[in-house]
Amino acid sequence: MSDVSDWWRTSIIDMEPGRIDIRGQPIQEMIGQVSLPEMIWIMTRGTRPTVPQARLLEAALVAAVDHGPQAPSIAAARMAVTCGLSLNGAMATAVNMLDDVHGGAGEQAVELYTDIASRVEDGTDLTDATAAGVVAFKAENGKYIPGFGHRFHKPVDPRAPRLLGLVDEAAQQGVVSGHFAQIGRAVEAAISTRQPVPMNIDGATAVIYAELGFAPALARGLFCLSRSIGAMAHGWEQMQQGGRNKGPTPPAYRWTYDHPPET
Repeated sequence: MSDVSDWWRTSIIDMEPGRIDIRGQPIQEMIGQVSLPEMIWIMTRGTRPTVPQARLLEAALVAAVDHGPQAPSIAAARMAVTCGLSLNGAMATAVNMLDDVHGGAGEQAVELYTDIASRVEDGTDLTDATAAGVVAFKAENGKYIPGFGHRFHKPVDPRAPRLLGLVDEAAQQGVVSGHFAQIGRAVEAAISTRQPVPMNIDGATAVIYAELGFAPALARGLFCLSRSIGAMAHGWEQMQQGGRNKGPTPPAYRWTYDHPPET
């Protein structure tokens, strides 16, 4: 039987009484010197980002913290509190809502951008690579292209242009390549032939995460981190307001009842 120390294996943390090292650095040397976005990078990537890289990551995290009580994750956090859950329970409820439909678009967009990038690397020009990537994504996942269009913000999600502008600035400074920003804009052009389908927050943050080299799955994890802040704030606010068993609609409203067919 192997030594029990082999039960878990990690390069993230090492510690013993009186010592905690994160990625080989004493925690006391990091406290007050490392920002939260830098720490997220260190924990997930094993390296320390440059200050401009950390700022770009922070911008993406800030942009996605909240989208109002109509967002399922935020609504769930508030409802959880009215059902008696603690703040951590409300936050967990919200994060568990962030699956493929509500919360997965960022990861899916990074996957799409990465596929298009690989086609370009194989020698296909950007326009053709984008068209092929979009067709392949639709064939596997359905008609919706993640990261574009918004049911609430029409014509444009106000967060996306700001984030893309920051990516453009970073590319000019040599912080990122700007390649994935080009791909994101190429996707927007490819799917907007009949009517405009602008990039939204998911598409823009996906550009940032891809530019910074985060794997697609981490894009969803980063969104969960970001949105958990909004869930915490809304859960706390609901605690102060009180209320019991609040559902998604006020009690006086009724749902649509589909009567069984008459026999």
